[in-house]
Amino acid sequence: MAAAARVAPKDYFSPAEWAPLSARSSWKGLALMAHGWAVIFAAAAMAMAWPITIPLAVMIIGARQLGLAILMHDAAHGALHPNLKVNDWVGETFTPGGLVQYRTYHLGHHKFAQQAEDPDLGLSAPFPISRVSLRRKIVRDLTGQTHFKQRWAPLIRRIRERKPGESALSILARFVTSRPKFFLGAIATIAVTAPFGYGWAWFVLWWLPSATWLPMITRLRNIAEHACVAKDEPDPLRHARTTHANILERMFLAPYYVNYHCEHHMFMHVPCYNLPRTHRLLKQKGVLPGMLTAPSYLDVLRLASSRPADQDTGGNLTPEERGVVRTAIQ
Repeated sequence: MAAAARVAPKDYFSPAEWAPLSARSSWKGLALMAHGWAVIFAAAAMAMAWPITIPLAVMIIGARQLGLAILMHDAAHGALHPNLKVNDWVGETFTPGGLVQYRTYHLGHHKFAQQAEDPDLGLSAPFPISRVSLRRKIVRDLTGQTHFKQRWAPLIRRIRERKPGESALSILARFVTSRPKFFLGAIATIAVTAPFGYGWAWFVLWWLPSATWLPMITRLRNIAEHACVAKDEPDPLRHARTTHANILERMFLAPYYVNYHCEHHMFMHVPCYNLPRTHRLLKQKGVLPGMLTAPSYLDVLRLASSRPADQDTGGNLTPEERGVVRTAIQ
């Protein structure tokens, strides 16, 4: 298996330039983690005080749920904290979890980016699709259908197809114990909020964002990063796409510098908070024209949905809708 071509920092930066870019801060990653949770709690408090703001809170919280996954992604690269034990503990404890398994999977994506062995190739392979097909997928995301197919349909199928003598209760028990954060978080949140009349808060302000807004922006992020990138692309500056994100997109779609994805693939151990500076330096050096970039997320979506409707695949489920790929940052 041939690994994807890589670049060396020394090809673009002097040692004095590279040192601050690759440096891992002992506080910046932790501050971003604290920021993510603070925004979630603030948005939840806003919605509980003024229920009319619930739709806005769902979007804000869903975006920060993606933000937590992005920070776990940084931890997978050892970029969240200079102490690897602290890096891994924070990356596992205050994010969706599954850091060790995700690290193995995700580093394979970097090693074989856009090559046949890339475990994420299925995310970009279907594109471009038609505008109608993209619209269907977004509707599935926002109505919870994607979440159901990924998270709950396998459980239902497993119960229906259980072996003779195997009880549905034992299957359900294994399912619950394999997701302790989800269920313990639900129990704890409901126990704290219910006495004050907010027993609905966890369902509306945590589960609903994770079942609707999060799948949708995860899809859009995946599209922006690798859709319409050629399989077996030989140029390491074009394995991934960097997309300009305005302030609203950073709030609701692309938190914590995830839009600088080309720079991330070029220099995968650079912490996320140093990616904007990396981008600026590459621009000053005239490297940007050779990199794969897009002026906006809307431009990427136009490109990704440029297939004529009469050439559509008929709305076949993408790999992530069949639940065979990970929804974490990947």
